[in-house]
Amino acid sequence: MDEILDEIALRWALRDIIARRHRFLRVSEAKIQRLRELQWVEDRDGEVEVTEAGRQALG
Repeated sequence: MDEILDEIALRWALRDIIARRHRFLRVSEAKIQRLRELQWVEDRDGEVEVTEAGRQALG
């Protein structure tokens, strides 16, 4: 069950990053690191950006 909750939380973090809410809602560094490991986000010009793979993960 925890794995499912983690996946849901990661997808919400992706949505927050796309909408630029992560600056206000403070997505944890652990979640951002996990998203990097999945190659769902990357750093561009000092900003966290969602990759095409991240967008596809959202469906």
